Amino acid sequence: MQGAVFSGKRTVTLQSFDDPTPGPGEVIVKIKASGMCGSDLHFYRADGGAPEMAKKLGLGGDGELKINGHEPCGEVVARGPGVAEHHAPTGQRVSIHHYAGCETCPDCKSGWSQLCKVGPMEVLGVTGHGAHAEYMKAPTFTLVPLPDEISFDVGAALSCGTTTAYGALKRMNMRGGHTLTVFGQGPVGLSGVALGKAMGMEVIALDVSENRLDLARTCGADHTINVAEADAIEEVNKLTGGKGAHYALEASANEQARVASIRSTRVWGTVAFVGEGGQVTVDVSPDLLRRQLTLIGSWTFSSGIQGECTRFVADNGVNVAALITDDWPLADIDAAYKKFDKQQMGKGIIRP
Repeated sequence: MQGAVFSGKRTVTLQSFDDPTPGPGEVIVKIKASGMCGSDLHFYRADGGAPEMAKKLGLGGDGELKINGHEPCGEVVARGPGVAEHHAPTGQRVSIHHYAGCETCPDCKSGWSQLCKVGPMEVLGVTGHGAHAEYMKAPTFTLVPLPDEISFDVGAALSCGTTTAYGALKRMNMRGGHTLTVFGQGPVGLSGVALGKAMGMEVIALDVSENRLDLARTCGADHTINVAEADAIEEVNKLTGGKGAHYALEASANEQARVASIRSTRVWGTVAFVGEGGQVTVDVSPDLLRRQLTLIGSWTFSSGIQGECTRFVADNGVNVAALITDDWPLADIDAAYKKFDKQQMGKGIIRP
């Protein structure tokens, strides 16, 4: 089969791989939709491709190019030894929690395989083969059943970007009727807008791209601020009677946006950072201590939270499909990432 790899310097190449065969405790999933995630751009842009960036981020790996794509969604087509039919029925619709650890440590048992320190820990689509291909091999414990009312496209979004936003919003313990700012309207930020609105928030979306702010309005934003044209802190204060927002989700990884997300949040407010990479400098006393601010770092989600988010989207009719703007066949994947790299579009889907 053909699989796409981030081979370095903003290049995606198709290479030939053997069709995967399931080992003990594994299944084969026929991929129906493979999402493009903003964090993919770190691996795509690296001079040495995905293996170089994986090493830089401390994710390990063997240094070999793997099939990329860490937002898998499809149907179970084969089971390996020891996998009971009722655990993974042929034809079952699934998304995949894209981390695989030792299975036995406390983190793995609680569904947080990405925190496994016993190892080896794989990030499927980065240090292990992923979903930009026709088939994908995965441990059975990574499967998350997909309700019939959720499309494969939305299931792919739920496999990383959308559930990343959900996990961060849940950690902020938000109360309905309050104000949420969302900094950065890439796929994670747009998901934060749609989910925050479904959770009863008044949502303020901020970005430098008018195209993405249009998408934010489609996803349910009550207010939008183009921070290329206006000061984020001043505009949020205007919209909140000078008090600032109750909650902030920072999904851009931009230093200025991170500072603004903190300084535009009110006393006793809560801020969650989810954007990968970068740095930020804050003045600790006035920015945090003397405003009793809670600052959270939130990295992806557990397999249980992925299932919870899937159910929340289905039960509440959250319009995740609104953030999906583009789709391509696998053969056009290089063009797909060249467009995604401009950071003007919403969610992209690859169809193997």
